[in-house]
Amino acid sequence: MPRIELGATLRALRRAADLSQRELAEKSGVPQATIARIESGKTSDPNFRTVERLVGAVAGRITIAVAGHTSQAAADATCSLPAVPHEKVRDAAGRHCPAHLDAREVRQPWDWPGAWWARWYDLPPERWRVPLPAATYVRDRGERDRRRRGERVRREVRIRRYTGDGLPSTSWRFVAELPDSELVGELRAHERGVDLLLGHDVGGGREIVLDGVLVAGAYRQLGIGRRLVEALSAEMDRAGVTTAHAVAEFGGIGFLIACGYRLQASRPAALRLDRRAGAAPRLDPPVSAAPQQPR
Repeated sequence: MPRIELGATLRALRRAADLSQRELAEKSGVPQATIARIESGKTSDPNFRTVERLVGAVAGRITIAVAGHTSQAAADATCSLPAVPHEKVRDAAGRHCPAHLDAREVRQPWDWPGAWWARWYDLPPERWRVPLPAATYVRDRGERDRRRRGERVRREVRIRRYTGDGLPSTSWRFVAELPDSELVGELRAHERGVDLLLGHDVGGGREIVLDGVLVAGAYRQLGIGRRLVEALSAEMDRAGVTTAHAVAEFGGIGFLIACGYRLQASRPAALRLDRRAGAAPRLDPPVSAAPQQPR
């Protein structure tokens, strides 16, 4: 009969509810010491009432299903909770890192927020001014919620080409959507070529001009923009289009380079002049052409 590791299940339960051991103890009425013993494996067989109180404290439900019709039926024990992603990360004393916090292993100074002030990132480990902790945590609950939502969006977002509302066949639009149809990103491009300029049927010499890639502010840094560009590239391959052009500035330049685009140094530079309204030009004083009389 399959068995559930109760300690790991309880840690996953606390992470899903974003509760510390102390907070779960307050909500369930189960002593924190008991919760700690269960999670550490020192109490592997608590009574059913204790488990029921712990699960009920986070609005969970225990389901027992009896399968089979043999004379000795077996109960299936399952757990649908997502595992704690940092389950194997432990502190210097070998203890599990807090399950409800998003922990990560510290290997370099830049992994540790506590070293933001230290200018010793490029020093060898033997010259680090303080020893690094084994792990660090995200203690801010709002930040944890944002990161976890980002993880969910990264898993669930879907990219598709949009072809409705009378969109011309030469216009390419891709959208990034969540399962509830929320639009979180968009890419727009259009075709150009000699055949299009002459009004002929689209044939050879087709090119794509990237008009823009937009991702909602709350969903940036999740790879959605890159996936939109990859969808465009895949569609170009299917359509036999081999060239795409784009104009970008600031961070968009690095983003497109990371997606495989190259800078075109041979192209003319885009220049701009801004004049303050009403500003009079500064001119040098006029130079007289008459010869100077000697004194």
